[in-house]
Amino acid sequence: MRVLIVSDTHRQGENFYRALEESKPVSLVIHCGDVEGQEHEFENAVRETNGCPLVIAAGNNDFFSNLKNDVEVQIGPCKALVTHGHNYYISVSNEFLKQEARARGYQMVFYGHTHRPVVDDKGGILAVNPGSLSYPRQEGRKPSYAVMEIDGEGKTEVTIHYLERF
Repeated sequence: MRVLIVSDTHRQGENFYRALEESKPVSLVIHCGDVEGQEHEFENAVRETNGCPLVIAAGNNDFFSNLKNDVEVQIGPCKALVTHGHNYYISVSNEFLKQEARARGYQMVFYGHTHRPVVDDKGGILAVNPGSLSYPRQEGRKPSYAVMEIDGEGKTEVTIHYLERF
């Protein structure tokens, strides 16, 4: 199974479409929030290019959407939490979010908000922040997304991918 994980597109969809094209085929697309009204547009694009589901959590800038703050998703043998992270003090660290995920019985958590990519598999919880496709804040400031691959035995590998700017 191959999963595309993105976040913080902030109404700048061009890089979302590039990530979708570069990573296909995928079985699932996860957006960790701050889609800012493009959720239906992105759903249509995902359906047309991959024919797979799109899961989106509400970000702190998704004021007028019907998106949920926390979304549960089954990925292979794992139960995962998709959230933006702003309600879990993620700007300080991801430890509180990982503790919350563990307490709720999740094996994975996907989040955004900081605009910095992270893959953290310490403490029995896989925590992934794909960074931002629109306004990256890490060194080098390249738009980023994550791709997670799960093999038939449940082994998981997550890689961060960077887009070159035009």
